[in-house]
Amino acid sequence: MGSLFEELEAREVAAQTRVEELEAELAELSGKLELARESLERLRIARETVAEVLAEMTPENSAVGVDAEWPAGGELAASAYAGAERRVIGVLAVPNWQPEMGAEVLPQVYRDILEVVADAPGPVRAKQIVPRIGLPAETGKIEGTRSKLKRLVERGWLDEGTPGMFTPARRRTAKSPNSR
Repeated sequence: MGSLFEELEAREVAAQTRVEELEAELAELSGKLELARESLERLRIARETVAEVLAEMTPENSAVGVDAEWPAGGELAASAYAGAERRVIGVLAVPNWQPEMGAEVLPQVYRDILEVVADAPGPVRAKQIVPRIGLPAETGKIEGTRSKLKRLVERGWLDEGTPGMFTPARRRTAKSPNSR
């Protein structure tokens, strides 16, 4: 059996090693905590900024560009901005097409896409549109444009007769209730 001092020294070395390991873990966790706090702060600032912008917006100068008379999803468009200081869920940037609605209600990139499709001699693909709206012909840009095209189809602004081929929408005229 070793001496008492050797045993104490061995335990001290083991304790010192454990302290260093815990300090290293603490430093790592402190770094992770700081990153999480920074992320939380950025999200808080973003939420507050969006709430401020939406609170200041009026239907006349909104990005959606619709007036308070036009119904969007069963409610007045102005209600999307009401109480913006409270919890904001979202704003419909691409409204469903309605008769007598012009492209000016759409964000600029969607108007550019509609213009390219309208000017094309026939159906066009997303990869043909991307360079015409000033984006590099990269996969990510093509896929982003494709999703915008699909959204325009869903909302009645464009048609997609063949998958991936987009054309201006053939407007469906609403039948009066008395006509058969």
